[in-house]
This record gives sequence, C-alpha cells and structure tokens, in this order.
Amino acid sequence: MKIRDLYPLITTPALAEARDFYVSHFDFQVAFEATWFVYLTGSGEDRTRGATLAFMHPDHPSNPPGPETFNGLGMILTVETSDAASLFERLQSGGAPIVHPLTEEDWGQRRFMTRDPAGVLVDVVEQIEPAAGFWDQYMVKE
Repeated sequence: MKIRDLYPLITTPALAEARDFYVSHFDFQVAFEATWFVYLTGSGEDRTRGATLAFMHPDHPSNPPGPETFNGLGMILTVETSDAASLFERLQSGGAPIVHPLTEEDWGQRRFMTRDPAGVLVDVVEQIEPAAGFWDQYMVKE
C-alpha cells in the first residue's frame, strides 16, 4: 500500500477566510472547492515535499461521526520555509496576526507564529544552526 496524501481536515465556519489566508500569505492554490469543502495544495519551486491542507464547513452534507468545529486549541500547523524572515515581513505587512515574534531559537530554528481564521496556530520555521552544545543535554544515552 502506498499513501498518496496525508493532510489535516479542519472543520470551521470560516471556510472562505481560511482559504484566502493560505492563498494570500503562503501561496497555496485551490485544488478543489465546493460550498462546504476546500482543498489546498502548496506551490512554488522551493517546495521539496507536497503540502496539502483542507477545510470543511460544519454544515457539510456527509455523515461521518463528528467532526466538531475546531476550537483553536491543541493543534499547531508547522510550515517549514527557507526564509522565515521574508515570510514574517510578508505576513506582518499583509495584516496577518503575529502571535509570536520572529525569533532565533537555541535549538536551531528561526521562527514566528500566526493564527489562521479557523483558529489554527501556525508555526513558521526555518532550520538554522543550533547553539553549540544545545542538544547534548537532550540526547538519549545508551
């Protein structure tokens, strides 16, 4: 068996707003859209792995158990980029809420956080060199 795709499906009444957030700030493209569902795919030559994301309105016509409307708690969507500083400037100037400023973390990430219209916390990260010896204290010793 080969897995063809794996993506979060976030239930939210803010379907159009979530779509527009990822299209305008992260260059996602709408691959499929209906009145109660939108499926987004990442774009750009920099992408090395597929990125997909979907949103569903709570009044969807299908009958699976749940899902309840996402309440904004307990989920972080990580977006890895090659230039977090440029993306930070783009989102900040584009009006996206910045909930954690652009920061260089000792563990080896340049990152910031925003929140999408569905309430999902979005952690934008760029891998950088960690501080010397930072990971030594956390490595599993055999």
